[in-house]
Amino acid sequence: MASLEMQYRIDPKSGNRLSALGFGCMRLPGNAELREKLIVSAVADGVNYFDTAYMYPGSENSLGGALKKNNLREKVFIADKLPHFRCKNAGDVEKFFAESLKRLQTDYIDYYLIHNIGSLEAWERLSELGIKEWVTAKKARGAIREIGFSFHGKSVDFKPLLEAYDWDFCQIQYNYMNENFQAGTAGLKLIREHGMAAIIMEPLLGGKLAQKLPRPAKAQFDRVTPDRTPAAWGFKWLWDKPEVTVVLSGMNSMEQLSENIKTVCGTPAGSLTEDERAAYGKAEGAISAVYKIPCTGCNYCMPCPHGVNIPGCFTAYNMSYAMGFSAGMQIYFNSTAVLGPTASGPGKCTRCGVCLSKCPQGIRIPDRLSEVRKHLEPLPVKAVIAIVKKIMR
Repeated sequence: MASLEMQYRIDPKSGNRLSALGFGCMRLPGNAELREKLIVSAVADGVNYFDTAYMYPGSENSLGGALKKNNLREKVFIADKLPHFRCKNAGDVEKFFAESLKRLQTDYIDYYLIHNIGSLEAWERLSELGIKEWVTAKKARGAIREIGFSFHGKSVDFKPLLEAYDWDFCQIQYNYMNENFQAGTAGLKLIREHGMAAIIMEPLLGGKLAQKLPRPAKAQFDRVTPDRTPAAWGFKWLWDKPEVTVVLSGMNSMEQLSENIKTVCGTPAGSLTEDERAAYGKAEGAISAVYKIPCTGCNYCMPCPHGVNIPGCFTAYNMSYAMGFSAGMQIYFNSTAVLGPTASGPGKCTRCGVCLSKCPQGIRIPDRLSEVRKHLEPLPVKAVIAIVKKIMR
């Protein structure tokens, strides 16, 4: 890695020099030694932006512990998030922030976000709790350096929310499949117009644009550059855009870290060729033809109060179109345990609606679960399930 030079982009508000590749800590690997190695190696390779959240199980503790142990805190920018939906009063805001500081073993957070906010109404509710005054006080003391929000809402709600407060930065879901989804390209340009840093999440749609890329889409890319991985294609599309400041990647292996470092170092803004740009459009069409449900596997909808493995059901459904019905069925049986006593398939859905407000993608989850069951449990399959269950009793 020593011969590669990290690409940095300037945060317009603060002037901070941020690595174009950020480390997303939502899905850190289970092995503690590997987690620390990834974090330390990323810093050594020039990554200086690390994104975590109060709601990511074990993430803050892992990141804070690794940075403290290796004396790296002052070399990086930490982004963390307030679970505003759990804040019932002003005291809750302070409680969650204090707990995050404790877990991270630090006394300040560089980039603090209102987590998973999708409407002006949600921000107005927080304002009534005194969030503006609280942020002002924290910034004055240096406990919060920059304030922003991660957006999970409809495109029409983005501009009013962006203009409702003097934000320092914004985090949006964006990739070559989501140009017109949520904030989208229009939102990215608005962020730039307001002189803010744009932090990108879900660059690979939870892996769907990487290891789960449908074969017809990969073929479109291979015609242009056969030795480039689908993940690299996904990242290059983003780093090609000058409005993008940081692209987050949830790296859980040294191989992924190495590839991403190589890709970011070789992709300055405006570097894509016309043939490469055309390949994205063709790949998008191929992907749209097979992925029916836009689930990224973020697990925000979980746990289901009735035990449905919602992301597992949707993955199986999509894979049945992308990789064939038998492949989808195998995933379905493995992820939902439909034959066992703790089955978590779509048949357990009661349409209670608890999941609806939690989904960043706005998926009508109960309706789509009905589709999953109809598709993956046709009459012959239902008959087999019934016979096997009877035998197992």
